[in-house]
Amino acid sequence: MNMRTLTLTIALIACVFTPSLVCGEPPVAAKPLPSETARKAVYNESADANADIAAALARAQRNHTRVFVQWGANWCGWCKWLHEKCQTDRAIASALRSEYEVVLVDVGQFDKHLDLLTKFHANAKQEGIPYITVLDESGSVVTNQETSSLENPVGTEPKGHDGAKVLAFLKQHEAPRVDAALALSDAITKAKLEGKLVFVHFGAPWCGWCHRLEEWMAKPEVAAILSKAFVDVKIDTARMTGGEALLKAHADGKSGGIPWSEFLDAEGKALVNSNGPQGNIGFPAQAEEIAWFVAMLRQSKARLSNDEIAALAASLTAPAKAPH
Repeated sequence: MNMRTLTLTIALIACVFTPSLVCGEPPVAAKPLPSETARKAVYNESADANADIAAALARAQRNHTRVFVQWGANWCGWCKWLHEKCQTDRAIASALRSEYEVVLVDVGQFDKHLDLLTKFHANAKQEGIPYITVLDESGSVVTNQETSSLENPVGTEPKGHDGAKVLAFLKQHEAPRVDAALALSDAITKAKLEGKLVFVHFGAPWCGWCHRLEEWMAKPEVAAILSKAFVDVKIDTARMTGGEALLKAHADGKSGGIPWSEFLDAEGKALVNSNGPQGNIGFPAQAEEIAWFVAMLRQSKARLSNDEIAALAASLTAPAKAPH
């Protein structure tokens, strides 16, 4: 073995298998980790991280969550190990799904997305990758975190990150709880000031159809129409204080599951809800569900034209499969 080959081999082993080093400068090639997940590329090397973080912040604002940015690269074994831990550890995966919008940012050979690293004061090059930045919903940095302190002690098995430490970090930096009744009250006040109705919808992090409804409402062409007539407020039954109780109070115990939605006037009076002739329509994907959503718009006398109502209905007619 010549000296160049020996040097590269030592650098590679240090990066992948030495917990205290994390990953500093990239080796020429990354040695595959023993797991199938770790062997795959987990960072999208062509992604626009500015756009990804902006989209994550938009979701965080809707959900009152935080953004979990993991800086790393596909040559970094420890980056893949942390990603795998976040996916396979049930408690960590649940915490991330409920409390964070996750963005993986490829730093290349510490020559990519330098503007973002600087903007968020992330010392990833100095402290190694993987490196974590947590942002609040306004985009302000909550914390920056090197990850060597989250690893299992040197010489212990299994190699990788300590699940309890990672989970404790996530719990420490999750967003404060929002009071559901106060969130609804604020929306009603805003609706009164703007001469609009309130579109309140109840959901939870684990509910795929809830996310489908929220994603549809957030589409620019849909949001532009809905915002003419409604103040949007999401009530998270799992994360908001009093969220489940508020759902029971408004649905009178007959919601038929979530998502469940209701239109209120500017005084907070219920006008119509998503319980149609065949039960709760949830996310309106089937013809009869879309028909009831159109009926909700018309019965509430929302300030939308016939063309605008037709456009909303048309945007719902694409085939929809239940999200995972």
